[in-house]
Amino acid sequence: MISAFAAQITALTAEPDRTDWSFPVALLVGGGIGFLVVWSLTRHTRRVAHEQAAELTEVARREAAVAAEEMKQKAEADIQAKRAEANREFDRHEIEADVRLREIRAHEESLALLDYQFEQKQERLNRENAAVRQARDAIRALSKSVRKRLEGVSQMDAEEIRRALREEVQLECQDELRTLRRDMMEKSEQELQTDARRILVATMQRLSSKAENDMTSTQVALPGEDMKGRIIGREGRNIKAFESATGVTILIDESPGMVLLSSFDPVRREVARVALEALVKDGRIHPASIEEFVKRAQDEMDLTVTQAGNDAVAKLNINGLHPEIIKLLGGLKFRFSYNQNVLDHSVETAFLASMLASEVGLDPNVAKRAGLLHDIGKAANAELEGSHAHIGAEFIKRYGETPIVVNAVAAHHEEVKPETVYAGLVILADTISAVRPGARAESSAVYAQRLERLEKLALGLEGVQQAFAIQAGREIRVVVAPQTVTDDGARELAKQLRAKIEAELQYPSSIKITVIREQRFTETAT
Repeated sequence: MISAFAAQITALTAEPDRTDWSFPVALLVGGGIGFLVVWSLTRHTRRVAHEQAAELTEVARREAAVAAEEMKQKAEADIQAKRAEANREFDRHEIEADVRLREIRAHEESLALLDYQFEQKQERLNRENAAVRQARDAIRALSKSVRKRLEGVSQMDAEEIRRALREEVQLECQDELRTLRRDMMEKSEQELQTDARRILVATMQRLSSKAENDMTSTQVALPGEDMKGRIIGREGRNIKAFESATGVTILIDESPGMVLLSSFDPVRREVARVALEALVKDGRIHPASIEEFVKRAQDEMDLTVTQAGNDAVAKLNINGLHPEIIKLLGGLKFRFSYNQNVLDHSVETAFLASMLASEVGLDPNVAKRAGLLHDIGKAANAELEGSHAHIGAEFIKRYGETPIVVNAVAAHHEEVKPETVYAGLVILADTISAVRPGARAESSAVYAQRLERLEKLALGLEGVQQAFAIQAGREIRVVVAPQTVTDDGARELAKQLRAKIEAELQYPSSIKITVIREQRFTETAT
């Protein structure tokens, strides 16, 4: 545009025949051109300034965003640090509270024991005070009697005096004889209890065995993850065939390289484990091969059961057992009672019964035989009716065991009357093997639920103020309100609680029940 105007001005100035007004026109045109030049330069400068301002604004915005992000990250880090510190402080307070709660419970048990000891001492003092009052009354009565007799002696002859003295001596001797006989009986009973404890301790010290644990599932290792798909099979036909043949549930989850076999029947679970491991090793998994390998595993299980029975018999050095008895005995290897292996428990009971028989002078071989066979009924067919003691006794009787052993097996839970001392030895050995430390275990959750259930049973009775389960649930102490429960009522309450525990609670060994009734009277003299 500027070039065009310049060209026009040049053309105008170049014409020779211009009039006198040409100069102002040229001047005017030059001013316009200058204005246009200045206006263009100003617009260009303004656009450049706007662009620079936009660039500076964008840089400032980006720097502000970066600074804001840094501040946000720093604030989040501070929040996380404070949150972790708060969590640590909370955990520390929780641990301290748990420790204090345990200390409080320990103090409560100590206070309960002290209260019980105080009550015993109070009762003993009451009995002693009653005895002192009785002796004082007797002395007073005797003094009066002596005074009366002295008054009458002056009127008696020698024969009457001798007869009276003889009668008095006989009466005095009778009292002394009764006291002496009672002391001797108490001493004999204490000696018998001490001797019995010595025999039991000596027997238990001779035997040491491991603690047992039960499982309801078995792990089977796999060579690869693809094996899980082969176990399941097309549309699940392989796993269905396996579960149908074994009666065991296969649990396949995301655990790498393994599957779980779940069943409450340990024999079925073992058969399933052997069959599945053989199938995995062979690699051919289909319904026909599953039936074949399960049948083979069942045959192997029969051999394993028989071998377990032979090993137990050989370990105890027992001769003359029928092969069917040995086979059924081996089936106890895969059965558990309160997490205690029944075959190991039977062997342990046999050892204990043999040692007890040796201590008291009986035949240890008979006691050992009865102890080994006392729980054989637990391996019998589930279709048979009756308790395992009755079933086991009938089974061994059928195969020629002696009446002594048959009665010991039938009577080891006192369902029938013990006819010999050997039955009592089996009962005692069975109890020792079951209640010894480490023999039977239970999970912490079951243990806590049993203690809670025990205390709730006691608190549900009328007149009970407090109930404490102690000694790992083997004893419960109940505090009753003395205003509402009498001494006779406390005795009846203990019987009611025993009946409720026996009817509603399952527990190993026995539970001691102690009912405490205490009434205190306090006065302050000022």
